[in-house]
Amino acid sequence: MTESPEVLSNKKEAAVLALLTSRTVEEAAKTADVPARTLYRWMKEPQFDAAFRDAKRSAFAQSVARLHQMSGAAVSTLGKIMVDQSVPAATRLRAADSILNHTAKAIEIEDVEARVAALEATAKGTEEQ
Repeated sequence: MTESPEVLSNKKEAAVLALLTSRTVEEAAKTADVPARTLYRWMKEPQFDAAFRDAKRSAFAQSVARLHQMSGAAVSTLGKIMVDQSVPAATRLRAADSILNHTAKAIEIEDVEARVAALEATAKGTEEQ
């Protein structure tokens, strides 16, 4: 977790938002009503950089939450395509392969999480002795 950045000026907050929603720094500068050179300079300031990274992380977390929300429908869609005999065989094969690959990755992640938890428990036990 990062340290909470200090409070930015309204102009800098607008610039952070503009950077999140614009395709280029120049476009963000226009949106925030600051010169591009100023925005580039702000982007080098630790306080501004921390606020921008925090905002990006927050926006990304919302995207990940949306992915989680949509994953059930995605799996259902893949499953329907995989078993639908009217769908071309190559497409059904790709859906089946996708399901298998994602399942394997999920198992690997669960295994790694279990191993990390065991290591953390061992390390904690060692620290307490």
